[in-house]
Amino acid sequence: MTKTTLATEATRQAAMNTWHVVDASGRTLGRLATEIATILMGKHRPDYTPHMLVGEGVIVVNSDKVVVTGEKGASRVYTFYTGFPGGLREVKLGDYLEKASDELITLAVRRMLPKNRLARRMISRLRVYRGPQHP
Repeated sequence: MTKTTLATEATRQAAMNTWHVVDASGRTLGRLATEIATILMGKHRPDYTPHMLVGEGVIVVNSDKVVVTGEKGASRVYTFYTGFPGGLREVKLGDYLEKASDELITLAVRRMLPKNRLARRMISRLRVYRGPQHP
């Protein structure tokens, strides 16, 4: 019979002090985002526990060099609503890549995380930088 291993407070504290540095240059946006979301949730760990924050932090560098395949840059549209009348905003993926590639990676990862309070703590452990330098 196999035993299920669950995370303890000690393993959670160890995970909070661990950071992964990911280079986004030449990587596809969606594949990069799934990799980051897996690390943030802690699903790569053998002691993954869904109700605890056991994922490590992620630092993404060179976010301006991320790529998308096919015609997605011209055809995919992100819509936002500002909350005011007539406040529907639409931004093409290609424009988003040029102006705010760091926000685009954060948005892609956020949409791959679970929709709960724990996910808000997970996304706070993500740092995205446009260039190769990070503090």
